[in-house]
Amino acid sequence: MENDAATLHCPNENCQAANPLTHKFCQRCSTPLPKNYLWAVVDNPSVGSPGQILADRYLVIDKFVLLDTKPGLLTVTPELDNLQIPRAYLRLIPYRLHVPQVYGVLFLADDPSQQEILLLEKPPLLVDETIQQVHLGSELITAWRDATSMRQLNWLWQIAHLWQPLASEGVASSLLDSYVLRVEGSLVRLLELRFDATTLLELPQLGEFWQQLLSDAKPAVAEFVEHVSLSLIQGKIHSSEQLITVLDHGLAQLGRSQTPTIKIITKTDTGPSRQRNEDACSPPSGTLVSKPPQPTALAIVCDGIGGHEGGNVASNLAIETIQQQVQQLTKVPYDHIDPSLLLNDLENAVAIANDKISQRNDAENRQGRQRMGTTLVMALPVAHEMYITHVGDSRAYWITRHGCYQVTLDDDVASREVRLGYAIYREAVQQSAAGSLVQALGMGSSSSLHPTSGRFMLDEDAVFLLTSDGLSDFDRVEEYWETEILPILLGETNITNVADRLVEIANTKNGHDNVTVALVHYQVQYWEPEITIKAVIPEGYSAKTVDLASKVADTTLLDSPKHKTQVLPENPPAKTSSLPLHWIVPLIFVTAAGTLGFFVMQLRSPSTSSPILSNPTPTPTPTIEAIPAPRSLANLSRGWVIKTNNEISLGNNKLLPPESFLEVLDTKPNPKPASGDFSVYMRVCTNKTTPTPANTTNSPASSQAPSKSKPGLKPEEKVSIKFSQMNRFKVSVLQSDVPSPCRVVTQPPVTQPPDTSPT
Repeated sequence: MENDAATLHCPNENCQAANPLTHKFCQRCSTPLPKNYLWAVVDNPSVGSPGQILADRYLVIDKFVLLDTKPGLLTVTPELDNLQIPRAYLRLIPYRLHVPQVYGVLFLADDPSQQEILLLEKPPLLVDETIQQVHLGSELITAWRDATSMRQLNWLWQIAHLWQPLASEGVASSLLDSYVLRVEGSLVRLLELRFDATTLLELPQLGEFWQQLLSDAKPAVAEFVEHVSLSLIQGKIHSSEQLITVLDHGLAQLGRSQTPTIKIITKTDTGPSRQRNEDACSPPSGTLVSKPPQPTALAIVCDGIGGHEGGNVASNLAIETIQQQVQQLTKVPYDHIDPSLLLNDLENAVAIANDKISQRNDAENRQGRQRMGTTLVMALPVAHEMYITHVGDSRAYWITRHGCYQVTLDDDVASREVRLGYAIYREAVQQSAAGSLVQALGMGSSSSLHPTSGRFMLDEDAVFLLTSDGLSDFDRVEEYWETEILPILLGETNITNVADRLVEIANTKNGHDNVTVALVHYQVQYWEPEITIKAVIPEGYSAKTVDLASKVADTTLLDSPKHKTQVLPENPPAKTSSLPLHWIVPLIFVTAAGTLGFFVMQLRSPSTSSPILSNPTPTPTPTIEAIPAPRSLANLSRGWVIKTNNEISLGNNKLLPPESFLEVLDTKPNPKPASGDFSVYMRVCTNKTTPTPANTTNSPASSQAPSKSKPGLKPEEKVSIKFSQMNRFKVSVLQSDVPSPCRVVTQPPVTQPPDTSPT
């Protein structure tokens, strides 16, 4: 890059001063200067010459890399109605940790075709500010040979998680393109999306792609990777869920070679403009928790809603309830926990907290804006994983030596617009009511609450920041992570000082709200294992876990919408039954008398009577009609009817309205996997007309979509939904004694319909 005249304009709308590219803060107003490096998606050999300024703002750094020199200005947005490509990026915003997002479009004045050039933000780039050089992140295939065993499987695990969502958008080939598939430390990052050809990509093609990694696989995992690759090619692994479970088992074996040390600090403050603090946190503000020696490390941040009406009550009630629930989960050894069910249990803990707050609102007759509520974000480190659950706009950030990544997506109107493919984020946040919450704890029944949970593999030191919007508003975390949080990882400061500093930044740079932060410092010691791990791929994808179907008679289990983390049972020794001594003697006399009476009756019976060993006419016995086991999602079977109780937004831009009835056609894989998650294929029997959503208000309780509607599915149309998502949307199963609204149709085994999993 050679352009000494290029300057970086201050994003402060009241300043906008030009600054040298080497400056990190505005020389006039001290505002941090963001360096927004962009990736240009263009078919040409390059987008311009290094040093060239395009559209009076974009400085060409390299062939396809640009720097926005006026980051405070809005960008030109693409016409989404005419472009399929941006919609895939938008709908994949929940995966923005791996998939870059749309920044805007660029029109070149000297281009006769006036073709739009798509600009992507936060691509996998390595930036050296000291010498002002920018390089592409390493290709995964290139970085593979130098990675540890843990990291190699971690990368494959991330690809397995991305396969289904990318396949549903028709861009799974991005995971098979070595140029696009990049890494940034422990993270898999895509340079851009590649659209699939007309033929549907299948897992065997992923196995073929992975085979080229075998030669440089570490000795501990070489046999494992070869076995998994062949199993994909041969169809023994036939779903991404099954693949994830196999990789989970491999990572669990490697995890024994990794020793984590965890420290947590929290800090909350009322702020300069509020009279009371409605935020809450756990551990209590100012408390430093270390694991070990503590057996559990859990961080929670809540931002109360309701002002003097009780936001502080809601936030503290949420903290108290979730602590009680999670305390039971963390008593189970990690090796005995099913990760997918632990995620469900964390969401159930949030649901219980929600209902407690909601019930208190109902008891006090609070309505509308008078209802108290709270946002929530929590982090639970378990062995080599970090579990994150959130509701609302309190955020979690993941900071490594390579960057700062926001891992939660706000439950607000702007994020929902992007997720539905209606607008790019930079445009959506400019709309009225963009920051209005679409859900928070305490605003209604948990049946309409949809917490978001995720887990992240950790193979390097990291810091997780949980924060209320008192700090995260106005991009303060993005502005200050490098100067304030990164030094923790470099050993230059401690988390207690950093927590104090972040609260100070929130109060001085923002100051409009209460502020609460929690810092989770995860340090790891790793050594390459001497063992060779094995890939276990059971036939039919069954595993040794608790069989929920065998417990259908347990009405306590089935009637409760909550279920406990699945634990692998350790068979206890059988107990020998014994009778009290004072019962034994009478029993002997009774038995002897009964035997004597039997023989006397035989002697008195006529000789012509049938011998005792002949087949007598059976004596009619009272008929006890078998009572069928209650139907539930835990023992879901083909032919059953599912009823939706809430509106479900599907991945193909369609809706399932409430009170829709669907017949279960099949589940894949079958038998159901030990991970607890699988795809359920159904046909629509009947549904109500999809209503047009009402306009969203500023009320946090509002969960209505903007006044843009999506078509509903028609009767007989096929749909595929993940089992975990059916749990999340609280669908119900019609019992056998309820008349079925679906006509009786004998369905042959179905082929997989297009994935319509809820977004």
